[in-house]
Amino acid sequence: MDLQAIWFFLWGLLWAVFFMLDGYDLGAGALMPVLAKNERDRRMILNASGPFWDGNEVWLITAGGATFAAFPAAYAAMFSGLYTALMLLLFMLILRGVSFEFRGKVESAAWQRTWDWLHVVSSFVVALLLGVAFANIFRGLPLDEQGIFQGGLLTLLNPYGLAGGVLFVVMFFLHGALWLGLRTDGELQKRSQAMAEKLWIAFAIVLVLFLAYTAVETQLFSNYLRWPVLLIVPLLAVIGLIATRTFLGSRRMWPAMGASALTIVAVTFFGIIGLFPALLPSRLNPGWSVTAYNSSSSELTLTIMLVVVGIFVPIVIAYQTWAHIMFAKPMGDEDLDHEEAY
Repeated sequence: MDLQAIWFFLWGLLWAVFFMLDGYDLGAGALMPVLAKNERDRRMILNASGPFWDGNEVWLITAGGATFAAFPAAYAAMFSGLYTALMLLLFMLILRGVSFEFRGKVESAAWQRTWDWLHVVSSFVVALLLGVAFANIFRGLPLDEQGIFQGGLLTLLNPYGLAGGVLFVVMFFLHGALWLGLRTDGELQKRSQAMAEKLWIAFAIVLVLFLAYTAVETQLFSNYLRWPVLLIVPLLAVIGLIATRTFLGSRRMWPAMGASALTIVAVTFFGIIGLFPALLPSRLNPGWSVTAYNSSSSELTLTIMLVVVGIFVPIVIAYQTWAHIMFAKPMGDEDLDHEEAY
């Protein structure tokens, strides 16, 4: 495998890990109005994600940085053509981060209610925008022969793009409900687990419909028809989905979270493998697509980046694994009384 192909799949892996990790805190935040019945529940939901959300977004920054360094032409095409959508995504991520920090600064019900709703809306919109963005990449963007985006924000809001948004929202809702079923206690935990059972059915239906729509609207299945062995990736998504429901039924929440994470990674890689070698397919002319080969940095740059990633990514993984082990148990009232609590 050449360096361009290695970095193409590392690029996909960075996005998959980001969806796997930030997906649960986005889903938990967006589910707050449905699951929280009082102030204690709202603080439990915020603090369930509190020790993790900023660390999870390291993977978003890494994925963006890797795109810039490994595939600068793809980065230029993506960030110039999708400028408005990406600025909206960035604004929502900032708003969400601020909502964690500002909510507890003033002892006022109206103040706290305002930040709670901003947290809910920003969590939902981030999940929706990520789904719309990736569905449009799967479908192909209107790129001309110079890689310039020939459209606007409304171009992205086509039926397939919106279907991708719905898929991501439901997928993150399920992941978030599982996380709250693991990290909270009492009635909130029971409501979260019951909600996860309902969301599992919704996600299974949406996933099947999205895959059928994908077969009609995109060329993602071409690589699978050429190399049938790759079908093991969507098969892993099915196995993960079934295992999620099995573990959830017996209330083994950590295995259920692990199975849900496997589903998210496999669903993401289904798209990444289907795209290869195009990073940004062109709908106007497939020959104008921005690929791993016509947009990559020099081989020296890709080699140096590979060494840097080999050193620092295991450190990040070790730190985040340690953090999840440290906060593995369900929270109680004593956690809400901690001075670092939100």
